[in-house]
Amino acid sequence: MSAIAAPSDTAGTASALRRLYFVRFVFAIVWALVMFTMASEITPAGAVLLVLYPLFDVGAAVYDAKVSRSTGSPALLYVNVAVSLVTAVGVAVACTSGVPAVLRVWGAWAVVAGLVQLIVAIPRRKMGGQWPMILSGGISVLAGGSFIASAGADDPALTSAIGYAIPGGIFFLLSALRLKRATQES
Repeated sequence: MSAIAAPSDTAGTASALRRLYFVRFVFAIVWALVMFTMASEITPAGAVLLVLYPLFDVGAAVYDAKVSRSTGSPALLYVNVAVSLVTAVGVAVACTSGVPAVLRVWGAWAVVAGLVQLIVAIPRRKMGGQWPMILSGGISVLAGGSFIASAGADDPALTSAIGYAIPGGIFFLLSALRLKRATQES
């Protein structure tokens, strides 16, 4: 009879988060590339994509909460779910009012979601791979403020909000790559 050691909760969580982060990287990059083709105005397809981004965040936060229960309370992840759901509705409504309204909603979401990401990532540092998430959360807060400010510009554009997805995706990729160590140390 042979005994196979079960992976630790941290290693299992790290492995699940690693997969999630790779998926989030791919989604963010593909979404941004598609959105850049329609950034000059809000088309019906563009509106759907703008709403889809926070809805994807909802799914990611639900998955994260499910797989990381053993490493801490998922309460803030559920806050992120609620905020992203409200954002999806807000973006849908804002799309009917124009780019400035979308930038304001998107910016408010970036600030709140960035704070949540930052607060969730700090205690996860011991797991590994969280410094990119900490940086991403802080940058998200700053970017959100800039989106809100740019909504009042003479000719506001969605390109900055769309471009926000690319560094976010890259930070997810970096975290996924750094989490590899945590999955191998079990």
